Amino acid sequence: MHKFLVVLDDSRECLNAMRFAAMRAARLGAGVQILAVIQPEEFNHWIGVGEIMREEARERIHAHFEVFAKWMRDKQNVDPELVIREGEPVPEVLRQIEEDGQIGILVLGASAEKGGPGPIVTTLSRSFGSLPIPLTIVPGELSKEQLAAIS
Repeated sequence: MHKFLVVLDDSRECLNAMRFAAMRAARLGAGVQILAVIQPEEFNHWIGVGEIMREEARERIHAHFEVFAKWMRDKQNVDPELVIREGEPVPEVLRQIEEDGQIGILVLGASAEKGGPGPIVTTLSRSFGSLPIPLTIVPGELSKEQLAAIS
């Protein structure tokens, strides 16, 4: 295993997944790849408007990524890699794993909200046995201290 793959989104639990992946990668001498997926329904507008919205989404992703990347570099000495894909999240996560043979573990954050752990966690956890790599699910409610103790 050379890389941990983490999915970047706007969820609170994403933060814990990022922290866990960075701390584990630092201890193991591995890398972190951060995958952001832009869903196609965001751009079902006129061509010009859709292109502007796509570019704005990419800018938001880069800004969000830089916050995590700075922490990873400064605190964990890990230089993460950003990958942006367009499509539906679960198929794009699986494609990324398939296309990058360096990815060894998928790390996802699980929400503690009533609605369940989140759509990606729910979908992928149903197919644990057929995933090509291990899946680590990090509870979104863990403290920084708890994350440090288990990573």
